[in-house]
Parts: sequence; C-alpha cells; structure tokens
Amino acid sequence: MPSRGTKISDKAALPFKTSNKLRRQDLHVKQKRARDALRRAERFGRKKEEEKNPKLRQERLRRNVPITIDKKRVYDEVEEEPESGGLGLAYDVERLKRRKLAEEQELVVDGNDEPDGDEEAEDDEDHDSMLEDTEEEEDDDDLENLEPDAPDEDPLPSKTQISSSTSRIHERAASPTRSTTSTNLSLAPAALAAKFPYLFLPPSEDAAPPPPPKILITTSINSTLHSEAAILTSLFPNSKYIRRSSHRYGYKFSVREISSFAQNQGYTAVIVLEEDQKRPSGMTIVHLPIGPTFHFSISNWYTSKSIPGHGRSTDHIPELILNNFTTPLGLLTAHLFRSLFPATPDLRGRQVLTLHNQRDYIFLRRHRYIFRDKRETEKSIVGPDGKEVKGVEGIRAGLQELGPRLTLKLRRVDKGIQRRSGQDWEWKARMEKKRTLFQL
Repeated sequence: MPSRGTKISDKAALPFKTSNKLRRQDLHVKQKRARDALRRAERFGRKKEEEKNPKLRQERLRRNVPITIDKKRVYDEVEEEPESGGLGLAYDVERLKRRKLAEEQELVVDGNDEPDGDEEAEDDEDHDSMLEDTEEEEDDDDLENLEPDAPDEDPLPSKTQISSSTSRIHERAASPTRSTTSTNLSLAPAALAAKFPYLFLPPSEDAAPPPPPKILITTSINSTLHSEAAILTSLFPNSKYIRRSSHRYGYKFSVREISSFAQNQGYTAVIVLEEDQKRPSGMTIVHLPIGPTFHFSISNWYTSKSIPGHGRSTDHIPELILNNFTTPLGLLTAHLFRSLFPATPDLRGRQVLTLHNQRDYIFLRRHRYIFRDKRETEKSIVGPDGKEVKGVEGIRAGLQELGPRLTLKLRRVDKGIQRRSGQDWEWKARMEKKRTLFQL
C-alpha cells in the first residue's frame, strides 16, 4: 500500500484553480504522482494474490477481453447468394453457406422424426449390408486424405459431420482470431465464378489447368520509377519490365493498346505502376485477356535497403498466403493475386509472400523462413486455448524479411479493359459511414 505521503488530495476532484502558474504545475505533478503510486500498489497487490491463487488471473483475463474494431465488424444481411455475384454487398460467404447447411440438416432431421414402415425397412436393409458400410468408410477416408484446396472436395462440412460434431461442441478449443485465418478460395459464389471465368479455378479436374502466369510490368507516362518497377519483377515470378515511351515526339501507348500487345505476346496480366511526386502511389492490374481491371492505391512503400536486417531474395517461386478475404469482393481480389503466381511453389527457396487483409488494407510482406532448435531462454508455443502445443516442443521458426514492404487498398474494379479508366465499373469504393463495415 502507498505511504501517507502519496495520498491524493481532496482538491484533486474539484475544479481547483490558482492564479499562480507554478503552483498549478506543482499541484498537477503531485496529483499525477499520487495516482500513479496508487495504481502501482494496486497492480502489485493483485499480482501477489494471483500468484497465490492462479484462478484469479484466469478469471481476470476472461473478463478483460479487449474489444477491437475487428470484433465489432458487421456484415450486410443476405438470405441467399445474389444472382449478380454480390460485389456490392459485404457479407461473409462462409457463414452464409454454413447457415444453409445447418438449415438443410434441420429439415432432414425434422422430416425423419416419424418414418414410415417402408422407410424403416429400407433403413434396416441398408444397415444390414456390411459391404456398403465399408465402401462408405473408404470413401470418407479418401475424402479426408484430399487436399483442402482440391476442386472436387466440398470445403464445408457435410450433413453427417455437422450432426456428429454437435455432441462434442463443448470439447472444441477456442478458435484463432479471424484476422489470422487463411482464405478458402473454393468458397466463391457460383454467380461470381461464372461472371469472371478466367480468374477462378477450374470447377473439375477434367478442365484444362490455368496457364502459367506471364506478367508485363510498366509505368505511367514520363515516370521515373524505373528501380521500383524492377523491384516488382523480383516480386512477381515470370515478369518483365518494359519502359513506357516518354519521348516528346513519340507515340504515347494507352493501357488498352499495351494490353492488346501483351495478349498477343502470351502475357496473362499487365501491371502499371503509378507515380506521385516521384514515389509509387498506385498500381493498376489488368487481367488478360478480357479483364477485369483492378485499381489499387499504394502507401508505406519501403524497399529492402530501408528494412533493418533484411535478406536477399532469390529467383525461387514463393509460397502464397492469403489471409482474411471473406466477402465476394475479397474472394475476387484473392483470386486475382493467386493468378499472378504459379500454382507450384519452389519449397527449396523457403520464401513466402503474405497478403494480409485488415480493415480493407492489404499488407504485402515477403519473408524467408527456417526451422531451428529451441533455445533455453525461449518459451514453448501456446495455442489459442492457452495450452502448450504438442509435437513442436523443441522446434522454432525464424523469419527474415526480404522486402519490399507496401500497403495496398482497392479503389475500383473496372469492367474489361477500357479506353478511359472508370468509364464502366463493377465495384467502386465510396465514403463508408459505418466504420465497422468492411468490403473485403
């Protein structure tokens, strides 16, 4: 407990004023020191009590959950998937599909409450057949062994999985935060995939795989960002930088003409780096052959040299991580970035490129990782439930940032490849009045 000298004066809560400026400053300092001493004594007293009884700390952490804007995030209320694809609506695609599955499961359960005699006989016959049960078990095992991104696999749980998981809901650990969950690219609405067929994965294995990306990078007219455009060639594999004509009497090629030339040369995308006061200010990505065109603004551009302890990148194809893209517009943007990288990364390079969406800002980071042994001074890895993760007690992962580091924000999605930017658009950012409503 604080000493008597640190007791707060009775005048602390009153509008006490004095004409002497030095006295006012002295009184303010004394009151601030007294408050800090009381808070410090309270904090240390609580710490001693929690050391004696650990349950007090768990109860305090359970009550004191920080409320952030991400936890207050709201979505548009949508009953069914829009026929237009839903680019103008901000709703969680995964949550809508899970709700539909739950409703279908309830309808099936309600319809089977009073089965007829014939249905009971058919059920008995089905249960008597041991061959069918083994075949179903083998099919379930095969489905479990499939990769999560396989096109034929349903990314959401089936009805039997939902019904079997209801009995052990209380045993489930706490889920990680929404901002750290990876994006499931196979959850895109069917109308959106039909609207942009060149951007989305093939629906089945029989369809032809997408061509390997080949990217043409250029700048705006009379630009000085030649070194920054060269950095983008190291960021995107199979890319080439071609300077844009800036001669006084030269022909000024438009983005539409450049895209037509790139399409004839076998390119799959065109990236135009825009400039403002000799710094990167925006990036336009044209998906070939028929669009759409994405317009991003760039902020917080840092080259590798300005990052302390940076590494040197190699020519290996990086692994791509897409985080927290949940809405139809977010999935469309995620598929755009997926189309800019080959589907098979080179794991020998141990390079990973992360595109993390947070409050409609896309943070681009590139790292090199390495697995090493745990040091004695390091703590063990703790899961989202607060318990130590088993199996990785002696392993740690080290990261080294390679650069560049930049932040993107989607401003507009144009239809096709237009002669003038913004003539006809699929989606356009507006001044949102709700701070808790995000588009991606």
